[in-house]
Amino acid sequence: MKATRSRKAVLTICVVVMGASGALAQDWPQWRGPNRDGKVAGFTAPQTWPRELKQKWSVTVGQGDSTPALVADKLYVFTRRGDEEVTLCLEAATGKELWNDKYTAQAVTGAASRHPGPRSSPAVADGKVVTIGVGGVLSCLDANTGKLIWRKDPFPKVVPRFFTSFSPIIVDGMVIAHLGGAGNGSIIAYDLATGSEKWRWAGEGPDYGSPALLKVGGTRQIATPTEKSIVGISVADGKLLWQIASEPQRRAYNAATPIVDGQVVFISGAGLGTRALKITEQGDGCAANELWHNAELSVQFNTPVLRDGLLFGLSNGGNLFCINAKTGRTAWTDETQRDRGGFGPVVSAGSCLLALPSSSELIVFKPTNKQYSEVAKIKVSETPTYAHPVVAGNRIFIKDQESLTLWTIN
Repeated sequence: MKATRSRKAVLTICVVVMGASGALAQDWPQWRGPNRDGKVAGFTAPQTWPRELKQKWSVTVGQGDSTPALVADKLYVFTRRGDEEVTLCLEAATGKELWNDKYTAQAVTGAASRHPGPRSSPAVADGKVVTIGVGGVLSCLDANTGKLIWRKDPFPKVVPRFFTSFSPIIVDGMVIAHLGGAGNGSIIAYDLATGSEKWRWAGEGPDYGSPALLKVGGTRQIATPTEKSIVGISVADGKLLWQIASEPQRRAYNAATPIVDGQVVFISGAGLGTRALKITEQGDGCAANELWHNAELSVQFNTPVLRDGLLFGLSNGGNLFCINAKTGRTAWTDETQRDRGGFGPVVSAGSCLLALPSSSELIVFKPTNKQYSEVAKIKVSETPTYAHPVVAGNRIFIKDQESLTLWTIN
């Protein structure tokens, strides 16, 4: 009897620990995480980082720069295999494929052909997974079975010069997507369950960035880059609330996601610097007033993360940097390396920051405004990486050119 009670007690403790671990290891259900802000919850950094991570599994999934979505025990991966775009559902613990959906996709041509796979990251909510392909094909699938619920292609063969990169956002039972190309595109809201169109704003075509959500007064809106502007669009009806000019300079693009801190929106772009905007109600719309402008630092193919009143990012020149988010002044710039390129997401995780440049070295550094302070640098792939690292508990999922790998810290 005592042995039985002892076994039951051990089992109960295991269940509690497992439950607590699951609760702490937060999902990553969309572009830049749960709140589209690049922040990881429930992560405890080790006191001493290892020189190498432990590989649990690695599977070939296909080509693409899309970041996988993690929800509970499932990974949703969007890639290209041959002439098809494929959505895969994998078991997170083992990498085992549970289902897939595929369709023939538009060929990626010209300079963009070096990246033939999807750039857009899936969004998962309400039992559904939504993807946008390189040709602007918008798909909604059942997250449990992979069954196609609906698929839209409102601008056939019309795409930005380097193809579609907008990552969809799901809000209030709708999925919002910016589709089309230069001079011929629209931000469109579709009913998530049925695919019926709810509203459309056709003011400008897309560039390469994705939206973030904010609320001003009682109005929820998305702040998103377009081909020539940054705009605020009402979630309820698609009304344009505010717009500021942000036309890319020379070989530059509106590719960064706006960063939201209450009613302050931070934007950045190569040749345009980094700016802070205060969004306030004005009449039946809103006004966007510039608080500061840092002309020294800007990003190209990534988005900074806001932490403790500081912006941390990877500049278009390939340098990690820190900007004071209150004043706009440069706190520090890491000048020790210049081979990182302009690709490299930065995420906030526990007591540290993680950067993953295309060199496929996971860089761990401290979130301080004093100076660049590197903690560790760990190789996580032999091929370039363009997707975000997906961090959950002690697990780090890395998508490289064609594979998805699960690494653990201990």
